[in-house]
Formats: sequence, C-alpha cells, structure tokens
Amino acid sequence: MENNSKKLYRSRIDRKIGGVCGGLGVYFGIDPTVVRLLFVLGLLFWGGTLLAYLILLIVIPEEPL
Repeated sequence: MENNSKKLYRSRIDRKIGGVCGGLGVYFGIDPTVVRLLFVLGLLFWGGTLLAYLILLIVIPEEPL
C-alpha cells in the first residue's frame, strides 16, 4: 500500500526569509511568489499576516535533507 499523503515543510531551497511561503507554494501547488504577494498584501491591509508568518515559522518543520 502506497502512502500518498502530502506533508507541509518549510522550503530549504526556495526561501527568502524562513521558507514558509516556499513550502506553502509547493504544498498547494502554486507559485511561491503568489504566496509571498498574498502575505505582503495581507500585511499592508490587515496586519495579521506577520503574526501568522511567525507562528508558521515556528510550527512548520524544515524540509528534510
């Protein structure tokens, strides 16, 4: 039996700060730049994405080697 479950990791390769947006982009199958743009827009208009990013940075494990 094959295990096809996807796991969410922080990216080691596609990272600007902590790899959160790169990991979310890979997990959801979208360009990490779009995820970064959504985080920045959220920061500018709502302000809560900085806290969300910091929480995700702590909670999401880094991609295994």
